[in-house]
Amino acid sequence: MPRVTVQPAGVQFEVEDGESVAEAAWRQGYVWPTRCWGQADCMSCFTKIVGGELNAIPADENELDAIRLKLAAPLRNDPTVRLGCQLRCTGDALVVEKRGFRVTSAEDNNMVDPAESHSA
Repeated sequence: MPRVTVQPAGVQFEVEDGESVAEAAWRQGYVWPTRCWGQADCMSCFTKIVGGELNAIPADENELDAIRLKLAAPLRNDPTVRLGCQLRCTGDALVVEKRGFRVTSAEDNNMVDPAESHSA
């Protein structure tokens, strides 16, 4: 089963076949910030691949269009920037950097803090 490591938290978890990295995080009790719950709409889930990029399944047209049309200009041209809700992987070497990723607490609902911006 594929595995992903999330930095700077240093957390590693399994990703089921066909499951996105964000979906796997939610299923296993982690907060992966979102507003649209996997619809490639809010851009809150964006992440940066920092290692094992060959273990990332290439982005489909839906993800590429969302990044191109909705993500802040400095990020949209970076091929290592992906949407966690769309990012799927193989193998166990994928390493991503995700701000706001953490273990879920009783008060969490996985929504991004309104004060936090996805613009760079």
